[in-house]
This record gives sequence, C-alpha cells and structure tokens, in this order.
Amino acid sequence: MFSPLRSLGLLVAALGLAPAAHAQTDLLGELEKQTTDSTRREVVSATFKGTHIINAQSVETPGAGTLAFLIQHRFGTLNSGAYEFFGLDQAVLRLSFEYGLTNRLAVGVGRTNIEKTFDGFVKYKALQQTTGAHALPVSVTLLASSAITTLKFNQAPNEPERSTGSRVDYAYQVLIARKFSPGLSGQLMPTLIHRNYVALAGRQNDVYALGAGLRQKLTKRLALTADYFYLLPGYVADNFHNALGVGVDIETGGHVFQLHLTNAKGMSEKFFVPQTTGNFFDGDIYFGFTVARNFTVKSQLK
Repeated sequence: MFSPLRSLGLLVAALGLAPAAHAQTDLLGELEKQTTDSTRREVVSATFKGTHIINAQSVETPGAGTLAFLIQHRFGTLNSGAYEFFGLDQAVLRLSFEYGLTNRLAVGVGRTNIEKTFDGFVKYKALQQTTGAHALPVSVTLLASSAITTLKFNQAPNEPERSTGSRVDYAYQVLIARKFSPGLSGQLMPTLIHRNYVALAGRQNDVYALGAGLRQKLTKRLALTADYFYLLPGYVADNFHNALGVGVDIETGGHVFQLHLTNAKGMSEKFFVPQTTGNFFDGDIYFGFTVARNFTVKSQLK
C-alpha cells in the first residue's frame, strides 16, 4: 500500500542519512502498530468457564466438535437432621451430554431421576462480546429447551391416562453476559417457562422470571459462582421460592469440578424456575456437586 511517510523515509535513506532513516523507520513502525491495534477486533473468550453456572446455563457452548459430559448430583437438605445424615442419605442425579455442532450452535440431552424426566435443548450464540474497533459490550446466547416426564401417575379408576402433550414443559431464555475483567463476569437471563398441564386453573401455564449469574475468579484454578432467579408476580411467585445457588469452581486439568449450595432440588429449567419449594435462608439447602468433562470428537484441524 502506498504510504507518503514511508516514501519519505526511503528518500532520506537514499540521501545517506542513515541514522535519521533508521529513526524514521522505527517511528513508522510504531505508527503502523498503533493503527493496527486501534482497528483490531477480538472476541472475548471464557466469560464463564463452563456451560453451566449453578442451576442456570451460561452463554458458553462446548465448541465445534466437542462433547461435554456432565454429572450433576445433589443430596437432601442440610436441615433434614442427623437421622438423614443431614441430607447425605438422599440423592438426586442428572446426567447429560452437550455437543457443539459449530462454535456457536450446540445441542444437548439429559435425564434426571426427578419424575423420571428427559430433557433436551438447542443453544445458539447470537452475539459475542468483542474489544477493539466497534466493540460489542455483551454476549447474547439464545436457549430453547423442553422436558418430558415419564413418571407413572396414580389415577382414578375411570380417569384417562395423561396424554404425551400434557407431560411436556418448555423453557425459553435469552442469556446476556459481559466479562467485565479477566476475573469478573455477570449474566442476565430473562426466562419463560411454558407448562402444557397444570393441576388446577389459575396455576399459570406460563411462568416468567428474571435470572442473574456471577463468576468471580479467586485464583488461577478457583472461582466463586452464583445464580438467582426472581419470579415475576403471580401464583407461582406466591407459592414457591426464588432459586438461589452459590458455589466454587475448581479447574483440574481436563474438567471442571464444582461444589455448590442451593435451595433448588431439580437441575433443569422446568424444576428450578417454577417449582423450588425450599427457602434458602430457612436451611432448605441442598449440597451438591457438578463434574464437567470435555471430549474432542471431531478435530477442527485440517
């Protein structure tokens, strides 16, 4: 590319003013570097270390060709007493797989023993936070999930079997996150839960909530995480509690191990958003852990 300043520098060098030419070249190099730095646009990575915060999903996806295997485990409530060994005699488990079709698009399936429920989701990174020229201040990921219970219900003698459609719930979320610094990230989560079936009229087929999540890095391998879901006014908000979770992420090589405390027993959106019965501050706290392990199924290298 033609540069008047560079041409001037070459002319000076041709006239034998070597020291001046050398200084001119250094100056031109510095100017070009500053220009490049000012126009460079970089994607902000690792807003959250994993695809989940505590209860909520994060804006992250596994990445193209990567399979994530998650084990989510919760014991009973700590206030259940010594007879239940403070909750350790009870257990709730969810196993799931998440796969990155591309760096932006992921799908997942899971199964929990609560109501023998299977769930699946699609997750897409619509926007990614960037720095530099025309920086984008936030990342936005869209999430749509569904869950179906396969539990056998006790029914009256002449009552018909529950239809398949009545066993299905849906969740829709917009995950909006920002990495404020190398150590601090935050996320907002407008949420809609649609339930095809509720036992009585007025118990809300549609439940709205606003979630928030946080990650604060403490050391190179240790981070504090938290999430919270505020139920918008209605029957559910009047009769259930907002889900709150706090935890510690431990990075150990190829996987992330998390220890957490939460008042939500279920680990998919249909449970922890509209069906949290425990009060965190009354001691209805479930101690649990999550293990996430990633496997490269399809290498991106050619």
